[in-house]
Amino acid sequence: MPALQQKRERRIAPARSDKAEATGGAPARPRRTDLAELAYNRLEALIANCTLRPGLPVSIQELQAYTELGRTPTHQAVQRLAADTLLRIRPRHGLRIAPVDLARERTLVALRREMERFVVRLASERLTASHRNQILHLAGRLREEAASMSVDAFNMLDRRIDALLVAAAGEPFLEHTLHPLHIIFRRTGWIYHSCVRPKEGLRSSIECHLDILDAVQARNAREAAAAADRLVGFSGGMLDVLENEGDPALFDITIEPQPPTTGRERGHTSRGTYP
Repeated sequence: MPALQQKRERRIAPARSDKAEATGGAPARPRRTDLAELAYNRLEALIANCTLRPGLPVSIQELQAYTELGRTPTHQAVQRLAADTLLRIRPRHGLRIAPVDLARERTLVALRREMERFVVRLASERLTASHRNQILHLAGRLREEAASMSVDAFNMLDRRIDALLVAAAGEPFLEHTLHPLHIIFRRTGWIYHSCVRPKEGLRSSIECHLDILDAVQARNAREAAAAADRLVGFSGGMLDVLENEGDPALFDITIEPQPPTTGRERGHTSRGTYP
């Protein structure tokens, strides 16, 4: 083979990792769909914990910096978040994180209640031994860490619980319909626990989740549904508190913050501000 041709082939040949040489195959690379999912998960978490604050104007470039991924997976994540109503795409005006709409969330409480009942009933009937072991593990973590768990840590665990219950239910359609609801209410819960009632703690929410997990792993569909109702009812109660005590600027960054008021005027000493 001529020397020039050998040099050209060495230049264009893909590098082979040690693993690829051992197996005789090409090195594994993340698929584009995997990167899009990763970008979505990262942005979802930032919306849920209000790092990306409600109402915040953003650009693709800024979101790309948050994801630390390329433009294509970030763009795909943006399209999905827009479909989930968590991000608004405004032609010629860029992007905006969806504000918190308490009136809308009140309507969604009824939808979430029915869907949560459906999920936990199916999960109680269909869970495998693997699902049950995972449920016991997550329930154990909740019990062990309840006293010291932060809101962010709880939300991460809550996301795993939601995904596990949907997986145990065995109906893939549920993931695409219930997941956006979970994010919407997870963000509301973060605002409630971090900004409006920071001293209240997570005990009530953790107890509701433990009741669901205990009932599902025991295959008690009726009690699981009742526990899901208690959790959704607790979430609905949060909306009342947020409406009465939360500063409107917590729900939309474009709203000018209100001057502080006294606990006597509000009936509560906590005043909502972002940490």
